[in-house]
Amino acid sequence: MPLSLGAEMWGPEGWLLLLFLASFTGQCPAGVLETTDLITVVLGQDAKLPCFYRGNPEEKVEQVAWARMDVNEGTQELALLNSQYGLHTSSAYKGRVEQPPPPRDPLDGSVLLRNAVQADEGEYECRVSTFPSGSFQARLRLRVLVPPLPSLIPGPPLEEGQGLTLAASCTAEGSPAPQVSWDTEVKGTPSSRSFTHSRSAAVTSEFHLVPSRSMNGQPLTCVVSHPGLLQDQRITHTLQVAFLAEASVRGLEDQKLWHVGREGAMLKCLSEGQPPPSYNWTRLDGPLPSGVRAEGNTLGFPPLTTEHSGTYVCHVSNELSSRDSQVTVTILDPQDPGQHVDLVSASVVVVGVIAALLFCLLVVVVILMSRYHRRKAQQMTQKYEEELTLTRENSIRRLHSHHTDPRSQPEESVGLRAEGHPDSLKDNSSCSVMSEEPEGRSYSTLTTVREIETQTELLSPGSGRAEEEEDRDEGIKQAMNHFVQENGTLRAKPTGNGIYINGRGHLV
Repeated sequence: MPLSLGAEMWGPEGWLLLLFLASFTGQCPAGVLETTDLITVVLGQDAKLPCFYRGNPEEKVEQVAWARMDVNEGTQELALLNSQYGLHTSSAYKGRVEQPPPPRDPLDGSVLLRNAVQADEGEYECRVSTFPSGSFQARLRLRVLVPPLPSLIPGPPLEEGQGLTLAASCTAEGSPAPQVSWDTEVKGTPSSRSFTHSRSAAVTSEFHLVPSRSMNGQPLTCVVSHPGLLQDQRITHTLQVAFLAEASVRGLEDQKLWHVGREGAMLKCLSEGQPPPSYNWTRLDGPLPSGVRAEGNTLGFPPLTTEHSGTYVCHVSNELSSRDSQVTVTILDPQDPGQHVDLVSASVVVVGVIAALLFCLLVVVVILMSRYHRRKAQQMTQKYEEELTLTRENSIRRLHSHHTDPRSQPEESVGLRAEGHPDSLKDNSSCSVMSEEPEGRSYSTLTTVREIETQTELLSPGSGRAEEEEDRDEGIKQAMNHFVQENGTLRAKPTGNGIYINGRGHLV
């Protein structure tokens, strides 16, 4: 029975043919229908709907039918592919459904859906009629991505001093819903909201900040991400923050340069703002002097005279605000006695300060030198005392060597005792009692030796070291005439009153 390929693509004849082929399914082993669960394309691209029958080599695909399955609209025929009559497309898809380019496998029932639109998104069914295995069917889903077209809208004008203000908003709509973010170094707070439609979704993100002059000219970039985009889309907005900085006048850093006759003197007003500010120069005590030129932020002077002295004001303004800065110019005249006196006074002050510093430095040096010499004197005195002690010890040793009998007892064991004479003084102040020390010497003996040394020094004229020693020995011999040795003990010779007065007038 021939198959009718008119407007009624799924007429009675077609279904009878399918039933006829299905009657042979029990006589041969069934094949496999290969397809894909999900097909994703971007809006405007071609979508290939795969449907391939894989069976026995002797099997043959007689016909492939494509239909769209819609829950609300029901089944909608798409195309019919017959092995004998070729491809037939329904009126709704006329010119949009094609077979893949050759070479084409007879068992391949795939079709191409040209220029996919968002309305094509949905579920499709492939029904394959084979001989002698019968019919097979499979379903797949077509997804059409709609890339977003983002847009950025700047917020209201930004001014320094405002609170939290909207800087810009970025909106993107697509299917599925896009992602919107911000890329900037400016500190701010982003917030997003979304709106869902029947086949797409829109996302809007806003960026709020507190305006400051440091943000002026900074980039604020909206970044949109979507699976239908090969790369993220970026829209950049340059921030414009209105502000006006404080004004300041430069040029008077060295007042000495502003003297009569100087050429090329000028004042410069410094400020910045957005929008760029304008400058206006005035003088407090009258109009600008003759020859003074105001050009923007610069005020130029002719050769200076005393008439140019005065207070000058720079007025800076823009659409946001205004600022003022003033300086007082004093033109120095070397022939003016008053100014000369001022210069002399300043010089005197400088010289006085320098002199005070030098005086303080001198005082510090004197104090340090005084301490140094005092320390040196102490060291020399200590050294002298040490040498004097050594000299006295040598004298004592020499005294013992002359008046001690080495055969009777050692030098270290000789003791000097002082016994009172019957006629001598009884109190301790008249006669020193000699007490034995660990080394065999008494305090009175040591005192006597020191007195002997003193007498020796008084008798010595100081004519040389050798003569001093001879005189010292002679003095010791004379002094020993007042002592007598009895039983190994050195005693004082008795006198009329028991008192011996040495050369220095001391009582022994």
